[in-house]
Amino acid sequence: MRSFLLAAALGALAVPAFAAAPATAPADPLRAGAEAARDRALSDPTAYDFVESLTTDVGPRLAGTEASVRARDWGIARLTALGFKNVHAEAFPVTAWQRGAESAEVVSPHPQKLAILGLGGSVPTPPGGIEAEAVVFATYNDLLAAPVGSLAGKIAIVTQPMVRTAEGSGYGAANPIRRSGASEAARRGAVAYLHRSLATGESRLPHTGALNYQKDAPRIPAAALSVIDAELLDHMAARGQPIRIRLKLESSETPSQSWTVTGEIPGAVHPEQVIIVGGHLDSWDPGTGAIDDGTGMAITVAAARLAGGGHAPRRTLRVALFGAEEMDFSDDAFTAAHKAELPNIVAVGESDEGADRLWALALPKDAAKLPEMKTLATVLAPLSIYVSPEPSRFGGSDIGGLTMAGAPTIAFHQDASRYFDWHHSADDTLDKVDRAQLSQNVAGWASLLYILANSDVDLHPAAAPAPAKP
Repeated sequence: MRSFLLAAALGALAVPAFAAAPATAPADPLRAGAEAARDRALSDPTAYDFVESLTTDVGPRLAGTEASVRARDWGIARLTALGFKNVHAEAFPVTAWQRGAESAEVVSPHPQKLAILGLGGSVPTPPGGIEAEAVVFATYNDLLAAPVGSLAGKIAIVTQPMVRTAEGSGYGAANPIRRSGASEAARRGAVAYLHRSLATGESRLPHTGALNYQKDAPRIPAAALSVIDAELLDHMAARGQPIRIRLKLESSETPSQSWTVTGEIPGAVHPEQVIIVGGHLDSWDPGTGAIDDGTGMAITVAAARLAGGGHAPRRTLRVALFGAEEMDFSDDAFTAAHKAELPNIVAVGESDEGADRLWALALPKDAAKLPEMKTLATVLAPLSIYVSPEPSRFGGSDIGGLTMAGAPTIAFHQDASRYFDWHHSADDTLDKVDRAQLSQNVAGWASLLYILANSDVDLHPAAAPAPAKP
């Protein structure tokens, strides 16, 4: 494998990024074009340069804040400089949440500072903060089993760890702890909620993320503890002594707007037929949003550019830099803006899981049987990527509405073993990007986009046959 990648990379260095087509047409021009795009990707600097500039020139960019305005302008300028056409920003309303001063500490039995980050969307504490007895739950199910009223006036804490998995399923399994925990604690009378960060590393840096308050529960302040501090509270609870905690959060919310930036490589034969791919432009504020989701945007932007191959593809390639994924605003806005295009959407896909190696591709039901997708499987094989027999079900948070509406969805699976060590934390920075793995990721996407954009393949599930007449 290593020798193949080295040979491909060295071969790619010998030709310009947009090589002219050979004088003699190959036996399978679709495969040859996809292989050329794949091989160019292994040495193309576009994706890394994209992330380096984003993290250096913009930095963290919460949706609806001043930083998101800079990110919008940067995105427009970047796509334009890369040669995309019809570059523009689509505005939509958001509620801008901003972090203020934050602190937490154990008051008794032994005073200790705690490392926390408020959850996105959390209400603030009263100006003087909250001091109360804490109840530590080893699992989220233990919290759910607590009777209504049993946490009156207390701070509920869940210290359940997240499981490390290569495909990221441990995050999905733990997500209710962050998303719904505050409301569940409030239903039982709690005045505040803390949980162990949804993280797989052993850093003392906490990991933030959005919560979703339920309409039938009071809104209480909520924050994530670092993995280390959650374990500290486990040790304290094991001693059987009452634990008192002081918590202070000074967050705020204001009506605002955000923008999804899009650009296209227009199709020459069927410009109305569109392949939509992208990543999200917004990020959390502790780090610089390198792997969540600077690399997701970079991968799809670079892949679309490479799939264009220096000439107009048959179909239009559109990249979208979604403006507000972290707080759940982009999907509804993008779906509403583009639902009318649904009959002409060839495929939708999103990259939002870091930038490590791809290992599988999920396609819509029965699409893997199509000749063009069999060609794609051949092109992907040298990258150690296979086409999964399981159909795609979820392509990304920002395209969920289009998926539900029937748009054919493509979903690459990538190695997420180390992604949750850093995401949503101050450790989400440029140094976490592995350039070799990033290039393999781009190569996989470029192969797929080339075949989708330069063929007439139809990924919509075949219509069910009419019942036989009696």
